[in-house]
Amino acid sequence: MKLGKFKTSILVFIYLFFTSFSFGEEKIVTVPLINLENLEPSFEEENSEDSAVLKNENFVLKEKVEKVDKNKEIKINIVALDKITAKTSNFDLRIGETKKFGLLEIKALQCGNVDSQTEPGQAAYIQVKDLSDNQSNQVFVFNGWTFSSSKTIRPLDHPVYDFWLVNCENV
Repeated sequence: MKLGKFKTSILVFIYLFFTSFSFGEEKIVTVPLINLENLEPSFEEENSEDSAVLKNENFVLKEKVEKVDKNKEIKINIVALDKITAKTSNFDLRIGETKKFGLLEIKALQCGNVDSQTEPGQAAYIQVKDLSDNQSNQVFVFNGWTFSSSKTIRPLDHPVYDFWLVNCENV
């Protein structure tokens, strides 16, 4: 590095160093202290009309009434795939009903709507047993929720069968 460039860079550094202090100076303004003992409460006064209504013993709130239509049966629409034969089957399950698909026994327990802003849809709680094992203590192959909005996520990990939820009716 030449001596002229070195002197110039030192002068620029010194100039920036001293000017940064002059721009960085700020005046601190003091605020008078507040006497906390003389502060008034900032809440609003209670309205005499509102307190009279709240103290009234005949005051009754409206109750939420749910309308239950017992004629509606909730049905779960499921598509099942046999991976060996490449055949798909559509079938409906009512809540509590059990159906067989190949060597699987599928039982639907619950179904409802999913309140999501990104992916609205339905979800169903399903239990699946594999009947190929002739044991008295059969364990579920799948016991959980499946969602209609994410058909790519397969809830059942079975080498021969696959199924997914299409939708729920009368929910």
